[in-house]
Amino acid sequence: MQKFTFDKITNHLTTSGFVYPGSDIYGGLANSWDFGPLGTLLKNHIKTAFRDHFVRKNKNIVEIEPAIIMNTKVWETTGHVSNFHDPLIDCKNCHSRFRADELINSKDKDICCDGKSNEELSELIKTLDIACPECGKKDFTSIRQFQMMFKTFMGVTEEKSNIVYLRPETAQGIFVNFKNVMRSQRMKLPFGICDIGKAFRNEITPGNYIFRTREFEQMEIEFFYSPKDSFNYFNFFKEDCLKFLDELGLKKENLRYRDHAKEELAFYSEATTDIEYLYPFGWGELMGIASRTDYDLSRHGESSKEDLKYLDQETNEKFYPYVIEPSFGVERLMLAILCDSYDEEQLENDTRIVMHLNPKLAPYQVAVLPLSKQLAEEGEEVLSIINRRFDSVYDVTGSIGKRYRREDAIGTPFCVTIDFDTKEDKCVTVRERDSMKQERVKISSLCEYIQNKIESME
Repeated sequence: MQKFTFDKITNHLTTSGFVYPGSDIYGGLANSWDFGPLGTLLKNHIKTAFRDHFVRKNKNIVEIEPAIIMNTKVWETTGHVSNFHDPLIDCKNCHSRFRADELINSKDKDICCDGKSNEELSELIKTLDIACPECGKKDFTSIRQFQMMFKTFMGVTEEKSNIVYLRPETAQGIFVNFKNVMRSQRMKLPFGICDIGKAFRNEITPGNYIFRTREFEQMEIEFFYSPKDSFNYFNFFKEDCLKFLDELGLKKENLRYRDHAKEELAFYSEATTDIEYLYPFGWGELMGIASRTDYDLSRHGESSKEDLKYLDQETNEKFYPYVIEPSFGVERLMLAILCDSYDEEQLENDTRIVMHLNPKLAPYQVAVLPLSKQLAEEGEEVLSIINRRFDSVYDVTGSIGKRYRREDAIGTPFCVTIDFDTKEDKCVTVRERDSMKQERVKISSLCEYIQNKIESME
């Protein structure tokens, strides 16, 4: 179990500048969140870590950036227009709105609702004697299917022919560019295409802070391979994704695999495994690895009349490649990292909040802290050196003890203090976040010292 409550952690994240309520000065917008200076830096560092692990270290994986708004035929072809729905139900008394499957699972989490008809779900709600979580009444509307894609119009008139959708996933931008990437980059199987970008889902019941939102960011890879290839890419990515999470510093005891049962598989998947994280509110999906077979490429090939098959130069055989898809939600991963790193330590005279963030993920790697405003010139000189290599912050407000506490609370791994001896010995004091140990270091070797320390902490 998590050591601290979700409210305690999220309150800290909001007040310290990681996440703000969206449209806050106008009363907010339900489940809309803005990322502050610290959250923006953390998200960028997470995406950099993803690229380092999955793209830069692999000569056969490339990254693209497809458009968010795509031809509507893309979503018709893949079945999203007809199948991408959630079962919606309303309380007739208080008019609260729920997902029928979530109502059922709140009563009995072992019941699998995937694939069940509206009538079967309604019968389960009656059998389990489920009451409205808001008002306690047991009077619900009939269940109807709710389209989860955001619909908008392209052009100056709102006509049916101009309907377009905000993409509900980033994967299709990869599939429709499969041929372009293969040709222009001269890719040969096996190879992968990565996309990091926004997706949008009109969730009925978003919640748990940034865990489930209507606007979110995905980091996905579609890895293409021959159906005759004997290597087990599915198991490889299961292990590699867990290895990536371990590199980020997530505690192993808070992670687990969950294989999808046959009846809950997405319509395009022959096998899916989630890696779940133990959030303070319970286990939740952190990322998924799906075997999509040749579903997407074959559908797009048939619908567009474009030849999306791969030609094996050695055998002269043409076929649709199979696909393994590792897919991460940036915000979910960010939330897991923040929950995992939050701690409160009892010291001799007080308690400190400390975020034990991996140094390569911390918003700031270094804080530059002149002991006095009279040392501003020396402080700015050190800052200019640090800024060449690391994300850093400059702080001259308050006592040095309070400034250390502020940096501990946002996860800054190193504080560099400039004191009155710095003018004479050209040295600064470096304090480590976790151990709180201090060491005198020459300014000329400061960057190398910090870099070595960061590498030893990862």
